Amino acid sequence: MPDPRSPLTVGIGLRPGTPGGTILAAIRSVLGDHAIARIATLDTRAAEPGPRAAAERLGVPLLACTAAELATVPVPNPGRYPSVAEAAALLAGSGPLVVPKTPYAGTVTVAAAH
Repeated sequence: MPDPRSPLTVGIGLRPGTPGGTILAAIRSVLGDHAIARIATLDTRAAEPGPRAAAERLGVPLLACTAAELATVPVPNPGRYPSVAEAAALLAGSGPLVVPKTPYAGTVTVAAAH
């Protein structure tokens, strides 16, 4: 785990309608109290109340990435489905992936980059 004082860009993939509390729980479960600079996700999910509430609660911006943008990002852990979490973290961050995609409760996947 990187230095907790160095803020991370958190990429999240989530099921439609996931509440903000679940997203926050996922982020904290994976990253603990690590400083967060921003959250990034697929644009259609960023328009939902859950991700907006999570970003607001953390006091960070929520960045929306299009599917086309995410598809251009090579991810270290490709799966059967495109990795929104890793691609969003890498696209919106300024450095390498430091936390690979980590599923939470079957509804949210979290990844983080510098």
